[in-house]
Amino acid sequence: MNQDRSLQFLQIAMKYLPEAKEKLEGAGVELKPEMIAPFMDMFTKVMNEAYELGRNEALNKEDE
Repeated sequence: MNQDRSLQFLQIAMKYLPEAKEKLEGAGVELKPEMIAPFMDMFTKVMNEAYELGRNEALNKEDE
């Protein structure tokens, strides 16, 4: 996994964390700091998979 890309994904996630926290708390779910790391890990995996999907689609279009 590309470290720079993962760092960028985490920066994006942190940008939206306050909004996510507000929505979770509005739904009655308290977001504690120790709960954030597993979700950030999952977010990074999702973003990497989405990145690779887009990359592969772009490469396939170039081959056409």
